[in-house]
Amino acid sequence: MVAGNLKSFWIFPIVFMALGFGCAGFKAKIPMESKSVDPGTSVTRGEARFQLLGTPVSAGKSLPSVNLVDAMTMKDVDLSKEKGAVLFLSIVPSIDTPVCEEQTHYLGEEGEKLPKEIRRITLSRDTPFAQKRFAKEAKLTHIQYLSDYKEGEFGKGTGLLTEKTMLLARSVVLVDKKGIIRYIQVVPEITRLPDMGKAFQKAMELNKE
Repeated sequence: MVAGNLKSFWIFPIVFMALGFGCAGFKAKIPMESKSVDPGTSVTRGEARFQLLGTPVSAGKSLPSVNLVDAMTMKDVDLSKEKGAVLFLSIVPSIDTPVCEEQTHYLGEEGEKLPKEIRRITLSRDTPFAQKRFAKEAKLTHIQYLSDYKEGEFGKGTGLLTEKTMLLARSVVLVDKKGIIRYIQVVPEITRLPDMGKAFQKAMELNKE
């Protein structure tokens, strides 16, 4: 994608589906993966392997200072400056694909069991308009949607930008109240879900600190 070229962004869902990213829908109970790989390494889809591009983040570090766009307000958001609440970042490649849809439904529905102070955020490279449409159609407007659609700066700044597709790797990142990353799971096989239950438990522990 040419940086800043919105039109070229629309090829991503096509490329994504052509490569076979995704599987059955929300009610199909897609398997959750307990394993993780490090940002900046690689992920797979079946026999295909995809390098993760950018500068890797790690637990104990802060998020990169980059601007994301809030889908509901169209305002810039820099998560590195957000302090005082646990951030639960559910990172998906493309929200209009089945595995990503299930991951977001899980965050929105099962995530209701989390303390209200924990900020639940879905983050992807979809346009803010696509995220807002999805939220309304799925009736999941009570979680926050942030878009890295412009130049993929969040992906580049975390080591979570997938080569070829230039989408974000399926992952969960938890940030504590002081703005420090405390938990990362990057799903090795992209057709599986993150271990959301484990991440929920960790988020609740962080919220008590």
